[in-house]
Amino acid sequence: MKKIIVLFFSFALFSCQPAEENHQKVAANFEINIKQLKVEVEHLKELVQSDTNSQKIKFQFLKAHSSYKKVEWLTEYYFPAVAKSINGPALPEFEENDGKTLPPEGFQVIEEYFFPKYNQSTKAEVLTEIGILNANLNRLEKIAQTNELTDASVFDALRLSVFRMITLGITGFDSPVALHSIPEAKVVLESIAKNITFYENTLDAKSFQALSATLSQGTKYLATHTNFNAFDRAYFIKNIANPLSKQLYQCQKRASIPFVKETRALKTTAQTLFDKEAFDIEAFNGFPDYKTTPEKIALGKKLFNDPILSGNNSRSCASCHHSDIAFTDGLEQTISLDGKTKVKRNTPTLMNIAFQRAFFYDSKVSYLEDQAVAVITNEIEMHGSLEKSVKALQKDKKYVAEFKKAFPKNEINEFGIKNALASYVRSLSDYNSKFDAYMRDEVEYSTDEKAGFNLFAGKAKCATCHFIPLTNGTVPPNFMKTESEILGVPNRHNYLDADLGKYELTQAEIHRNSFKTPTIRNIELTAPYMHNGVFKTLEEVIDFYNKGGGIGLGFKVPNQTLPEDELLLSDKEKKQLIAFMKTLTDKRN
Repeated sequence: MKKIIVLFFSFALFSCQPAEENHQKVAANFEINIKQLKVEVEHLKELVQSDTNSQKIKFQFLKAHSSYKKVEWLTEYYFPAVAKSINGPALPEFEENDGKTLPPEGFQVIEEYFFPKYNQSTKAEVLTEIGILNANLNRLEKIAQTNELTDASVFDALRLSVFRMITLGITGFDSPVALHSIPEAKVVLESIAKNITFYENTLDAKSFQALSATLSQGTKYLATHTNFNAFDRAYFIKNIANPLSKQLYQCQKRASIPFVKETRALKTTAQTLFDKEAFDIEAFNGFPDYKTTPEKIALGKKLFNDPILSGNNSRSCASCHHSDIAFTDGLEQTISLDGKTKVKRNTPTLMNIAFQRAFFYDSKVSYLEDQAVAVITNEIEMHGSLEKSVKALQKDKKYVAEFKKAFPKNEINEFGIKNALASYVRSLSDYNSKFDAYMRDEVEYSTDEKAGFNLFAGKAKCATCHFIPLTNGTVPPNFMKTESEILGVPNRHNYLDADLGKYELTQAEIHRNSFKTPTIRNIELTAPYMHNGVFKTLEEVIDFYNKGGGIGLGFKVPNQTLPEDELLLSDKEKKQLIAFMKTLTDKRN
């Protein structure tokens, strides 16, 4: 009896030792991978210092960058500022708050020294950049130790890593010169597989096996299809990436692991990027206490079509935004209210613009409410006054009643007008094109449409600025910033257009000739193209990009962000690209 008691006591004592939880194992693996990443970067530094042949240096760079892919998912999730310093675009960035321009740093900066050809005369510069990268990796290692993971955040971060692979990985966004994106996607899947093994005993056997099978299928496919231009992204997304993110969602749900409670653009419960309800339109709303409602939409639509908001009651919002051509006007430049001058820039579509963080070609406002005000009060466009509009609307009994429905607690006021108009514009964001249906396995693509998508997300490099699936410049997978680009757009006389774009607001040299990256949803309806309407057809637009933008045309555009190298698209490929873009047209309800 005494022996039994002792044994029981010993067992109880052992059982009281807390077992390492799944997320703790993930955290430990994360720290191990950071240490390995540091080793790879240090070896790269040694090779550069020793003047080793360039092929060895290139190989080691790719190895180090691939090593980063093992830690990217949690680095981006918990430490986005550090992630940007380690692997952000090789472009300077303007700090709006203090008016400073910050130089780029990290892997993408170093990549440009090694690819396509390494010139050893830049050795000192390379070593400086590697030193900066090392400092940021040390910073990552230090703050990673303060990280408090949860099972919910692990699964959230894993699904986001799949979305990042689709949007920024296989498109070449973060390997723009080396084009090593496909092998790196394989590393991403291997990293997911490794971290999922820590949950094998938590997940039900059937779910775990299905997930493991998809990961295995994906890594095998990526191992045998490594050519960047030939890679079938449509197949990979539909047959591997989408099922993978769904299975991660389902595993989490069946294991009763809670979903992160956070209001963000891409919902924490999105199973794929292409779900009908994947995006939360209210997360783009700058006034969360004033959510979009059917009553506001109805009121906004009425105001949108009513000239009462203009200075002389002759023009409404609908005068320049026609619903039959995706809410554009089909003109190079809109004629002014007085009929004598032209508005400076082309009228953009309003469809799907709500999924952006900046509005107008120069990104001068951050909220749809302010976008409406800027147009109404513009002397050339509508020459109106919200103050006068409020007084006019207060005299209309029908409007008084409709405002009461939309804003029960407030009388007619200026903010109500803005919010109602913005609510209506938000309602114009409904992704129901053939492209969306294709990605949801509801329809099939023709051979040319599929080839066009693969070009868009690959060789033609369209998706490195017009990000999937929104096809605008709002950067995935967090969708917190809308980018501008410098393309070197010509005017109608084939000179560099004189419009300075965002530079007029910031006076920052990096913004000279910079314009917001718009959505290309419904692009077949929105000609003419570019901020000045210089291109009449999609063929002209593609030809411009194919030549390398303004620099390719012979213009001096020292800050051009569009790669100046020719895309070398064949006539057939150009037609396929257009075939795909036409599938971005929303179905008419």
